[in-house]
Amino acid sequence: MSFVHLHVHSEYSLLDATCRLNQLIERALEYKMPALALTDHGVLSGAIEFYLRARECGIKPIIGCELYIAPQSRFEKRQSEKYYHLTVLARNEMGYRNLMKLTSLGYLEGFYYRPRVDKELLRQHSEGLLVLSGCLKGEIPTLLLRGDANAAEQAAREFQALFGKENFFIELQDHGLEEQRRLRAPLMDLAKQISAPVTASNDVHFLARVDHEAHEVFINIGSTKSTERRSYGQECYLKSPEEMARIFHDVPEALENTLRIAELCQLELDLSQRHLPYFELPPSEANADRYLEKLAWQGVRHRYPKLSPEIEERLHHEIEIIEQMGFASYFLIVQDFVQFAKSRGIPVGPGRGSAAGSLVCYALGITDVDPLKYGLIFERFLNPDRIELPDIDIDFCVRRRDEVIQYVQEKYGSDHVAQIVTFDTMAARSAVRDVARALQIAYTEADKIAKLIPFGASLEQALSASRELREQCEREEKTRRLIQVAEKLEGIARNPATHAAGVVIAPTEITRHTPLMRLSDGSIVTQYDMISVGAIGMLKMDFLGLRNLTVLEDTLKAVRESTGQPLDLHSIPLEDPTTYSMLQQGRTAGVFQLEGGGIREMLKRLEPTEFKDLIALLALYRPGPLESGMANDYIERKHHRQQISYPHPKLQGILEDTYGLPIYQDQVLMMARVMAGFSLAEADTLRKAIGKKNKALMEKMRQKFIEGCVKNQIPLKKAEALFADIGKFARYGFVKAHSTAYALISYWTAYLKANHPTFYLASLLTSVAGNAAKVREYINECRELGIQVLPPDINESQSDFTPIK
Repeated sequence: MSFVHLHVHSEYSLLDATCRLNQLIERALEYKMPALALTDHGVLSGAIEFYLRARECGIKPIIGCELYIAPQSRFEKRQSEKYYHLTVLARNEMGYRNLMKLTSLGYLEGFYYRPRVDKELLRQHSEGLLVLSGCLKGEIPTLLLRGDANAAEQAAREFQALFGKENFFIELQDHGLEEQRRLRAPLMDLAKQISAPVTASNDVHFLARVDHEAHEVFINIGSTKSTERRSYGQECYLKSPEEMARIFHDVPEALENTLRIAELCQLELDLSQRHLPYFELPPSEANADRYLEKLAWQGVRHRYPKLSPEIEERLHHEIEIIEQMGFASYFLIVQDFVQFAKSRGIPVGPGRGSAAGSLVCYALGITDVDPLKYGLIFERFLNPDRIELPDIDIDFCVRRRDEVIQYVQEKYGSDHVAQIVTFDTMAARSAVRDVARALQIAYTEADKIAKLIPFGASLEQALSASRELREQCEREEKTRRLIQVAEKLEGIARNPATHAAGVVIAPTEITRHTPLMRLSDGSIVTQYDMISVGAIGMLKMDFLGLRNLTVLEDTLKAVRESTGQPLDLHSIPLEDPTTYSMLQQGRTAGVFQLEGGGIREMLKRLEPTEFKDLIALLALYRPGPLESGMANDYIERKHHRQQISYPHPKLQGILEDTYGLPIYQDQVLMMARVMAGFSLAEADTLRKAIGKKNKALMEKMRQKFIEGCVKNQIPLKKAEALFADIGKFARYGFVKAHSTAYALISYWTAYLKANHPTFYLASLLTSVAGNAAKVREYINECRELGIQVLPPDINESQSDFTPIK
């Protein structure tokens, strides 16, 4: 007996279901089900992740939604019956696009307790959809339970007219509820009366019967009245085909029709396409490639008054790759909004991530780090052997970031641009507190238990690390039950929020590509998260608000106004002895990326004397280099307490700057190039294969590497040892472009603190008003530097501070 579940909720039915997508798919595989549907409440948030995972596992994904239907108009907000439920599945791509439109309009036009659509919208967007009559809260079951069989028949015929007779099924459910048993005969009679097929479903909200308690706790999180506790019972789980066959043994056609429906749903999504927005060229320009080339050459001449053959060759190379990959419009879009920000005096960061390794980005003014000066590699950013959208993330002044987003919305149209959703999940501590509240455990008790969990640790890690927590679980049934339930809910999506930085720009109306939702604060975001937005080929980028850029801008303004000194960040010398003296002492409170106790101690040991030391420090102060001893080796070699050695004499030119240690991914790429004759693109493919632990690709690249080394007169054993070294270094190595760009911000903040401490700390204090701990820390720093802070009784609630000497 085979069966397909067509009414399934995942964790994206927020605070209503606890099924995680990978668990649903694994269970369907275990049951040898040919297909599985996903029908979350009012949203498609999990659709792309579900579609991709299911196909990878050989399960046919059916994308659907349990829509909320307004009884009358979606614009009517004062109805006694707020909404009905309707199970809707996409038969094909048109159905999927209509589902995106419907779920978006449910939020944008029909929201009333839930995102609702009405029959007018169903009529407009019915093509490609297959409909089941719904659960107990569906319109037809509701009318039948009221005894109004005529109205139920009228509603059923209306759905047949809307979607076509072949696309409307009467849905039968049986979770042991009296109402469902009472409905079975009337629904069967109605189906015969209107010649509609019947189908069986289970209203899946949790994975297995044993999860029902955790689910009940989950749906009652936030409830303040114990008398209003909700429960779906024990039957709303993903049942096996055998279980469903026993329940519907008297209606075999209802089981068979689940397979028929799965066969009717033939959705094939082409996720290979990239959907880049159109960049409007100036009237004199006819081609995006040529316009990008023109701007790049103009920019590079501005950056380098004297062009060398190396610069010209590098720029030609990058432009050729960008054009071959079809990304000219992408670069034009980014340079346009970055130039807008700079023209309005909005501070922009010098670079972020691997984009700082691009000479084109530097020439266009997108970044302000010279990739040739610092030996940054373009292929780490854009690999011509791996067609992926580039990832250019930009830091803006936190105070004025929204101006840039508003500019993009106005330029490309508000219906083409949206911020991206993120889903807050239940971390271990919050899960314990939420579950305790739902279980009516006193807050003081729950708080004590939560505080036994180290920050950032999972419950499993906490139980392993905390003897007191383990003993309390063994001793007290209440604590044991609390932790067991919390473990099942840990990591589940709890509520949607606006991603701190993510923005998507679409070439056409955005709801043709991703559905939208409206959050409780009124903001409109995509229903898809960053990963799903990227998977469908949309142009996504991070518009990050960086507080330190605001502090820098405020400090420069204060210096100019108070001293008349025209100070510019890009003219600040990178060899200032006062700055390095402060860094060597570890006096880095308020210095970007260098505030923590651990990195301060490392600074004192490193005793940086030049800018390259800061670049290395940001790359080395991470778990891998620290645990492997590489960070310590760097410090010892810098101070000549450890002999400098190289894996091979040919690598001295690549590793000399870091005392023989490959601490950057760029160096790993160059090592593969020099030793094995790899192109930089091939070397980056090797790096990514190692990082992703792609064993098949790693073995392929290993053979190619060793063959290349042998051709270069390197003995076989040495070649094998070199490949092992590259594997190790690739795991530890950091993106030098990112480290360089962020080291520049670190240096700027350090320079201003060392040379203009009063102005810098005044700006810093203003930036953290409201953060009591930071205010106290920076006030203490002022006092240690002999800077008096007025007023003397300053507290964290104030919004402005005036330190004076």
